[in-house]
Amino acid sequence: MDGSHITEGAANAPFYQPQGVECETFAAAAARRLPVLLKGPTGCGKTRFVAAMAHQLGRPLYTVACHDDLSASDLIGRWLLKGGETVWVDGPLTRAVREGAICYLDEVVEARKDVTVVLHPLTDDRRILPIDRTGEELEAHPDFLLVASYNPGYQNILKTLKPSTRQRFVALEFGFPRPEHEIPVVARESGLPEDRVAPLVRLAGKLRAMKGQDLEEGVSTRLVIYCASLIAGGMATEAAMRAAMIEPLTDDPDVKAGLRDLVTAVFG
Repeated sequence: MDGSHITEGAANAPFYQPQGVECETFAAAAARRLPVLLKGPTGCGKTRFVAAMAHQLGRPLYTVACHDDLSASDLIGRWLLKGGETVWVDGPLTRAVREGAICYLDEVVEARKDVTVVLHPLTDDRRILPIDRTGEELEAHPDFLLVASYNPGYQNILKTLKPSTRQRFVALEFGFPRPEHEIPVVARESGLPEDRVAPLVRLAGKLRAMKGQDLEEGVSTRLVIYCASLIAGGMATEAAMRAAMIEPLTDDPDVKAGLRDLVTAVFG
C-alpha cells in the first residue's frame, strides 16, 4: 500500500563511508529530537547513510519510497475490513511515532501535497501526530526521528519543498564522493580490485561533468557499483559500461554515441 519496509537497528551494520561530519551531525540531531533533511543527487548514498545511522543508534527504521500517489493516509493509516470487522491499521509513520523508530521518507517531494501538511506538527516543538479518522492526537515517542530526502537538482518548480517546510529540518547536503573515497566503496561493494575500479570512477567523474548539458543526471555511485559488479562477474568491461553507465543515462542515440566516444577516450 505505502511501499514501506522496516529494518531493525540491531541488524548487521550497512557499510557507509563518511565524507565529512554527516554522521556526527545526524547523531547530534537525533539526540536533540530534531528532524533531518538529506539533499543530494540520486544514488549518492543517502538511503545507505540513513540505514547505517539507524544501526549506529540502535533504532528500527521505516523507509517509505515516496511517489505521486502516496497520500497522508498511506503514512498515517486507515480503517480496513478484517474478518468481518472494521479495524484501524497504523501506517508506517504512525508506527514509527508510537515505537520510537526512525521514519525515512525517500524523495518526499514526490508525494502528494497533503503529506507535508501532516509532517508539520511532527517537525516543531509539539512533536504530535493528529489522526483525524480516530480522533487521536499521538505524542511522538522520545526516540522518534523523522528523516526526509530529496534531489534538489532534479525537481522542477512544481515539485520542491516550500521554505516553510525546509526550515523545519536540520539539513545535510550530499554529493558524489571524491575519487579517493569512491574507489574503495565501489571495490568493497562489487568485489572488483581497486586498480580496476579507478578507471570506472574516473569515467564517472567525466559523465557527471556533463549534467545539465547532454545529460539530465550524472552517473550515480550505485551505477558505478553495478558496472564493477558485472565486470567482477566476468562480463567484458566495454559491455558492462554500456549496460550500467551509458544505457541508464539516456535514450538519445547521438548522446549515447558521444558517451561511447568518451569511454574510448578514457579507456583507450
